[in-house]
Amino acid sequence: MKTDPRIDDYIARAAPFAQPILRHLRKLAHEALPEGEESIKWSMPTLMLGGRNVISIAGFATHCSCVIHHEEHDRNGEGMGQLGKIADLENLPSDEELIARFRRGAERAAAGKRRVPNAKPTIAMPEDFAQALAAAPGAKAVYDTFTDAQRREYLEWITTAKREGTRSKRIATSVAWIGEGKRRNWKYEAC
Repeated sequence: MKTDPRIDDYIARAAPFAQPILRHLRKLAHEALPEGEESIKWSMPTLMLGGRNVISIAGFATHCSCVIHHEEHDRNGEGMGQLGKIADLENLPSDEELIARFRRGAERAAAGKRRVPNAKPTIAMPEDFAQALAAAPGAKAVYDTFTDAQRREYLEWITTAKREGTRSKRIATSVAWIGEGKRRNWKYEAC
């Protein structure tokens, strides 16, 4: 294992409650991935394998976190990482479970597999927007060439309008911009 002395410094500067947690997570990461290498990424100790991030740990004022890259993340905002807010060693799963999860993360990283993001719900095409596009054939042709994400940006902007007047203005603006070949956030794109 290639260790990084900056991680020793990071753990030494962590809050007293966090130090044993961070040391334990680091030890398990070394057991799971002896061929890994350590670094600091995003100001956090990170274990990498073949240049790909596998595990990151962090200490905060009242808790620690552990991110297992390439593993699903479904905790509904309970801190950073899949293990939630870790305030004590007892908050951790068993060593065997963690080592297995670390190894699965490494396998996914080595295979080039990324965590699948949560799919966004489909936004149905509003009838008034469809009619406005149909009335401007050039805009409709351009809209049809947009990616799903580019279409979604326009659909979100239109459907989130709270007042009918705002919605009408957004539809008119959208049709004009689309007719010019502009994506929704064209103002912020590099020139």
